[in-house]
Amino acid sequence: MARELPLPKWGLTMEEGTIVEWLVAPGDRVQEGTVLASVATDKIDVDWESPVEGVVVRHLAEAGSTVAVGEAAIVVADNDDDYQASLGDAGQ
Repeated sequence: MARELPLPKWGLTMEEGTIVEWLVAPGDRVQEGTVLASVATDKIDVDWESPVEGVVVRHLAEAGSTVAVGEAAIVVADNDDDYQASLGDAGQ
């Protein structure tokens, strides 16, 4: 199964964050705690760590773009089979 990961909320008043740089690319394996991206908020810069283990399918937001808290920004598949299946769904 592939899942869309939403931008976390790191502060009580945080409403959005800017993806400064993606530190993983499609096809990369990630573990829980792997840093996915550097994110800038109105108060802090933070490393966004993966809450799951899997394979990066695609970014839903480009570096430099602003993403609302809770908005999906990256897709991670549970395993290689799900990753391959997700590649067929990428155009949908």
